[in-house]
Amino acid sequence: MNDHRFLRALRREPVDCTPVWIMRQAGRYLPEYRATRAKAGSFVNLCKTPQLACEVTLQPLARFPLDAAILFSDILTIPDAMGLGLSVEEGEGPRLAHPVRTREDIDKLGVPDPETDLRYVMDAVRLIRRELNDQVPLIGFAGSPWTLACYMIEGAGSSSFARPKALAWDDPQTMHKLLDVIARSVAAYLAAQAAAGAQALMVFDTWGGLLAPEMFREFSLRYLSQIAQMLQSDNVARDVPLILFSKGANGHLEALADTGCAALGLDWTIALGDARARVGNRVALQGNLDPAVLHASPDAIRAEVKKALASFGPHPGHVFNLGHGITPEVNPDNLGVLIEAVHEQSFCRVG
Repeated sequence: MNDHRFLRALRREPVDCTPVWIMRQAGRYLPEYRATRAKAGSFVNLCKTPQLACEVTLQPLARFPLDAAILFSDILTIPDAMGLGLSVEEGEGPRLAHPVRTREDIDKLGVPDPETDLRYVMDAVRLIRRELNDQVPLIGFAGSPWTLACYMIEGAGSSSFARPKALAWDDPQTMHKLLDVIARSVAAYLAAQAAAGAQALMVFDTWGGLLAPEMFREFSLRYLSQIAQMLQSDNVARDVPLILFSKGANGHLEALADTGCAALGLDWTIALGDARARVGNRVALQGNLDPAVLHASPDAIRAEVKKALASFGPHPGHVFNLGHGITPEVNPDNLGVLIEAVHEQSFCRVG
């Protein structure tokens, strides 16, 4: 098996150059993705058809010398498997037909069985691993308990997620019951992805940054720690590096680093060097270019890549990425400029 630079970086070992992959690298900015989605008929059908999920996972690797693939799926597969009814309409974002709003709703929820209720995801992981043929490692992922709870209560996206916050304030016991069943579901789901062949795991805490510090510790961090601990007790997943990405939660980096994860994803609102100074060598860091840079000129892209690499410095433990997902309007050629710049400008550490 190849000793991939991406996995070496997550272990904070020397690499020949900084590895790079991009959140949402299989997505709407690629014309070939749009064609496959049209063939699938809907986003949900694309996610639920392993052959098509594999096809779009591999598409960016055919274009770019990326250092990792990430499973094509969605964070709301778990709520869907719980019976909440996921749909995604073009231009409208995700919707859940049966949001949970009461204690009675939450009492009915159980932990989905990954190999039955979410078999299509596990089949996709197995198929992608086979098709990758160890060219690059495969990343599996899930949403965080707090982020999934936001959608499960709200029923759709929101700028404030006032409903879940109100439940946390009004009835914290019920919110904790919901977060606990989600955390157990996420841990089982990620462990199953590892067993199916995922070589790294990532948790997206997209809405953790909406929480005030005390609420973040109680309703987000607590359950990220629970997931990390549960994965550490799994015979397969304990050997698979875990990346935590809590967008907008830069005030909690030290506590996130203490969860037992291998790496922290960073958004673009903190300098890599500042983050590294705070967490030291406890974890690797992933990130963190502003996705909007990909709308700038090639010279500007190269300059910003150079700044980010210089900010982290000539140390092991950096995986280059954007500070959030690539946006649909980006010219794919600009992503090629970014990847080339990372590989060319990174500090050579071995060989």
